[in-house]
Amino acid sequence: MIPLSLYIHIPWCLRKCPYCDFNSHASPTDLPEKPYIQALLTNLSQELPYIWGRKLESIFIGGGTPSLFSADSIDELLCRIRTMLPFRPNIEVTLEANPGTFEQEKFKGFRQAGINRLSVGIQSFNIEHLQALGRVHNRDEALRAADIARHAGFDNFNLDLMFGLPAQSIEQALADLQQAIDLQPTHLSWYQLTLEPNTYFYKHPPVLPEDDLIADMQFKGQELLSHSCYTQYEVSAYARPGFESRHNRNYWEFGDYVAIGAGAHGKITNPAEGSITRYHNYRQPTEYMQQVRRGMARSGQQVLTEADVVFEFMLNALRLHDGFALALFPERTGLAVSQLQAGLDKAVQRGFLTVENEYVRPTPTGWQFLNKVIQLFLED
Repeated sequence: MIPLSLYIHIPWCLRKCPYCDFNSHASPTDLPEKPYIQALLTNLSQELPYIWGRKLESIFIGGGTPSLFSADSIDELLCRIRTMLPFRPNIEVTLEANPGTFEQEKFKGFRQAGINRLSVGIQSFNIEHLQALGRVHNRDEALRAADIARHAGFDNFNLDLMFGLPAQSIEQALADLQQAIDLQPTHLSWYQLTLEPNTYFYKHPPVLPEDDLIADMQFKGQELLSHSCYTQYEVSAYARPGFESRHNRNYWEFGDYVAIGAGAHGKITNPAEGSITRYHNYRQPTEYMQQVRRGMARSGQQVLTEADVVFEFMLNALRLHDGFALALFPERTGLAVSQLQAGLDKAVQRGFLTVENEYVRPTPTGWQFLNKVIQLFLED
């Protein structure tokens, strides 16, 4: 059985960040917690026929800023989900949080509700860079967040950090990273700021460091992480041994995920029909809740062709630093390994991939030019 995860989207933030292209919205004065929680649960009940008999490996509550919701609301949500879907033992349950919303008692409540992993959006510890990014927290709140998380009982938490920020030097980027390491998270997501379409930064781009400077930041930062006992297991993910994100790893290994919430995207396999369907929900929170009441949260869906499946599998699996076993492809797609062969041959010939002992790994060159490697698996 293909592993199954659950993604839950809570779309509100204190303020929309200028670089953010996620489906997030500035929080109204009267946050509609109760009706939205009910909509999420109704949405899940509508998805149940597609996932009968399957157990959840992980849950990720993202956004937006889900920690804006009360611990009671998160507790009600998880309790009701347990009545609808069985959980695997030791299920990973992650909640995204921002430092500006950290309160000791509230996070104790999240832990008691069943959240056992936090993902904290720090982005930087430098006050000028925080202001440039439109963040609502300051350096002291960022530092205090890790302390509050530990005292609330979280021994597994991720810190999100960016580099390549406006006017950022290598020294500043490494100082941010060292400060994050000093807080001893079990997991770090460290990634380059990119200017995404439909964002304020895309329309009004800030001056970013030169490409060569950003490359130096990345190289020296990766050295620092390696010397600090963090292993890079994905393009922008670093973890202490045994603390890789099980939820995100399920994405990269082409597992299934049922998605509920405004604008959430899901992927479900139907082995009986030999099909894989991707779908997405209505984006605007008010419209989403209305459509759930009418019986269907999905605003669109697509049954993947075999060519789509090959490309999307490689798009995800090649993000893993150590590559993947060839046996994973038929296991997760129902297709024969031979359907990868043309792309693999081209990638091996160009020095991008190695295939040894039934295992596919990116070479250092392939890892550097992943976008080019993935294009080799597009149908000619």
